[in-house]
Amino acid sequence: MDLGLEGRTVVVTGASGGIGRHVAAQFGAEGADVLLTYRESKDDATRVAEEIGGRALVVRYDQTEEGAAEGLRDAVLAWTGRVDVLVNNAVTWSPPGADGPRGFEHVPDGAWLETVRANVEGAVRLTRAVAPSMRAQRWGRLVHLSSSLVRDGDEGTAYYATAKSALHGFSRSVAFALGREGDILSNVVLPGLTRTVRNGGIVEAFGESAAARAPLGRLLDAREVATAIVYLGSAANTGITGQEVAVTGGA
Repeated sequence: MDLGLEGRTVVVTGASGGIGRHVAAQFGAEGADVLLTYRESKDDATRVAEEIGGRALVVRYDQTEEGAAEGLRDAVLAWTGRVDVLVNNAVTWSPPGADGPRGFEHVPDGAWLETVRANVEGAVRLTRAVAPSMRAQRWGRLVHLSSSLVRDGDEGTAYYATAKSALHGFSRSVAFALGREGDILSNVVLPGLTRTVRNGGIVEAFGESAAARAPLGRLLDAREVATAIVYLGSAANTGITGQEVAVTGGA
């Protein structure tokens, strides 16, 4: 299947590891120009860019910093002059102590507010920043990474899940706000517990029980989740928009 990504410009935030690195690599393999962002792991992001080849650019991006979205937008427009696909994959995890004894109410306000605001405002600001480019070319794909924790919940994840659940309402409304301005689609992807290099400890602790609840009897790996994300962000996707797409192996 031709995904229609040759010559498109794709921004993948949080692309230095985990699912993000495979998303970036797969877009690159389809012929797209890929801007990869990192917050701390520049060397890891650079290795992914080297795998993609000359059609990749590495840019530092911290969604908690003021002006970060606008700076990233300016960087990609200076590079190729367009933004076709945005994958909001950068994440700020649950605050320390949220899963400890009585952690829910004892996490300091500053800590849980940062988790909520960074994950919500980061995606909103960056989507707003690239929207004019998509409107002008009358084409665009937005994919926002959420989590199966939004549906399933778990101890210690209340603030993280709160933030991710907000993306669902945001994406749904963005589908309406931009969909009639051209071929612009917006979707949320919900991965479950996924086998990635960075998830090794979590998978070791909880993977067996999670796999037992899945129809496939196993966890998905990062490449499998990335494939679904790349399809949603491609020209081959012509009608899936405003949706929540669970990529969990059925768990």
